[in-house]
Amino acid sequence: MASLVRREDRGMGPVLHLKSLLKPYPLLVALCLMVLPVSAKRENLKVITDGNWEEILTGEWMIEFFAPWCPACQQLQPVWNEFSEWGEDLGVNIAKVDVTEQPGLSGRFIITALPTIYHCKDGVFRRYQGARTKDDFLSFIDEKKWQSIEPLSSWFGPSSFLMNMMSALFKLSMFIRQCHNYLTEQVGIPVWGSYVIFALATLFSGLALGLVLVFIADFVFPSRRFSSPAYYQKKHAVEQARLLQQLEEEQEADGEEEEEDEDEYGGREEEWRRRAAAEDAVRRRAVGGGEEEDT
Repeated sequence: MASLVRREDRGMGPVLHLKSLLKPYPLLVALCLMVLPVSAKRENLKVITDGNWEEILTGEWMIEFFAPWCPACQQLQPVWNEFSEWGEDLGVNIAKVDVTEQPGLSGRFIITALPTIYHCKDGVFRRYQGARTKDDFLSFIDEKKWQSIEPLSSWFGPSSFLMNMMSALFKLSMFIRQCHNYLTEQVGIPVWGSYVIFALATLFSGLALGLVLVFIADFVFPSRRFSSPAYYQKKHAVEQARLLQQLEEEQEADGEEEEEDEDEYGGREEEWRRRAAAEDAVRRRAVGGGEEEDT
C-alpha cells in the first residue's frame, strides 16, 4: 500500500502545480477543479457493450456488472468510481456493464447475481468474491491476489461457442420481451392476444425451419433415385430376382407337400390292402368251419 500512496502523491503533483500557476485567478481555478474530476471519471471508467466487449480480451481488466435498479449496485457505484481513478497508476482497465442495456453480455458471462465483478488478464477470466471496498480492490490488483483464484473453464469463457449461443439466446429473449411490451402497451393488444401471436409465430417458424433443414439434407445427401440413372433398372432386377426366389420356394414347398400326400396315400392303400386280406382270411375260416360242421 505504500507504493500506492507514493503513486497517489505523484498523481497529485501536476494538480498542485496547476493550482500554483492559477493562484491569481481563483474563479478559473474553481472551474478547473470542477471540470477535472468529471473528465477523469469519464476517461478512467470505461463502458463495455456488445460492440466493444472483445477489448477486454487483451490486457488486465476489472469489470463490474450492475443494474440501475439494484440497491447493492447503487451502494457500490461510488466506491467503483473511486477505484477507477487508480486504474492508470495500477496499469489496469476499470469498466462497467449495464446488464439492462446489454442482455447479450449478461448471458455471455452468466450473470446470476448483482453486482458481479470479474477480473480478466489476457483473456483469462476470474470471478472476484472478496470485500467490495476501494482498499480491497487496490490490494487485489497490487498484490496480485487474483492468481490464487481458479480461472473460468474454456467451455464457459465468454468467447466460447457455448457462451456465444447463450448470448444470442439472451438477446432473443430481450427482443421478444420488447415486442410483447410494444404489442400490449403501444398497439393495445391484450396480453392473451400477444401470447397467441407468439405461439403462432413459433409454430410457423418451426415449420419453416423444418422445411429448410429437409431441403438442405436432400441437397447435401441426395436420394439414390436422383443420383443414379440406372436406379430403376436395378430396382426392377432386384424385384424380379425376389419374385423368382419366392416362386422357387413355393414350388419346393408344393413338391414337398405332394410327396407327403403320396406317401400318406400309399401308406393308407397298403393299410387298406392288409385289412382286406385280413377280412378275407376271416371269411375263409368261417366258411371252412361251417363246411366241417355239415359233414
